[in-house]
Amino acid sequence: MSTVILFLLGIIIGGVASAVKIVPQSKKYIVERLGKYKCTWDAGLHVMVPLLDRVVNKVSLKEQVFDFPPQPMITHDNVIVSIDFVVFCRVFDPKLFSYGVENAILGMQNISATTLRNLVGELELDQLLTSRESVNKKLEAILDEATDPWGIKVSRVEIKQIILSKELEAVMSSQMRAERERRQTVLEAKAHQEAVVSRAEGDKKAKILAAEAEKASQIALAEGKAKSILLVYQAEADGLALLNSTKLSNTVLKLKGIEAMKDVANGKATKIYMSSDLTNTVSHFGLMSDALGTTKCNSNEQ
Repeated sequence: MSTVILFLLGIIIGGVASAVKIVPQSKKYIVERLGKYKCTWDAGLHVMVPLLDRVVNKVSLKEQVFDFPPQPMITHDNVIVSIDFVVFCRVFDPKLFSYGVENAILGMQNISATTLRNLVGELELDQLLTSRESVNKKLEAILDEATDPWGIKVSRVEIKQIILSKELEAVMSSQMRAERERRQTVLEAKAHQEAVVSRAEGDKKAKILAAEAEKASQIALAEGKAKSILLVYQAEADGLALLNSTKLSNTVLKLKGIEAMKDVANGKATKIYMSSDLTNTVSHFGLMSDALGTTKCNSNEQ
């Protein structure tokens, strides 16, 4: 009797233990009752009815990374390439994820490959190599829309590598080498052209500066000469004004005239004819006419 009681007690304890479930963080459990969807359990402690309820799926809410194998594709210019890409996604609706599709990950892989083939087929190889970001965005938008009914949110798609054949890599390497040589030649030609233009500009500016300096020098000389002449005439005018202000006698004026004649008669061959009144003045001061080189002339001489 005690054995039966212990057996029944064990069954009860086991049933209670199996009915208590603890859902960990970042996970959700899908629960069915008699084969029909009942509810979705969040993180925490839950109790289910033994023999009636069961957990059919444990769904992780973390973002997952799926690295799909490289897919062979053909570009618009008939070049065969293999593209290796990864998809970042997470489950936002565990019920749709459990009942929306039989194998959501396999379905997402097939949709990704098909969509990527369509996108690559519209691009030439050079465009594909330079438009990875654009292809990533387009593929992400298409996958996100296609997987919404499955409860999956595609957050990011990245092309890891574009694999080319060895023959194509050799051709592209030769093309890149030729392009680099062409750019180098163009740069050298531009540098030579700029050097010639700079030298010509320098010569031009030097000549302009020299001409401007010569012009300034000539202007300065002309201004100096003009000022010198102006000062001479100004000095003469000041002298005449001073003489007029002193009211000199006729005798002194005549004497000054004789001194001026002396300066004019700077050679013995020079003779100056003076009027008789000026000669008398010279005699009055005891001056010799021969010393001045002068000759007396009568007042009636022409």
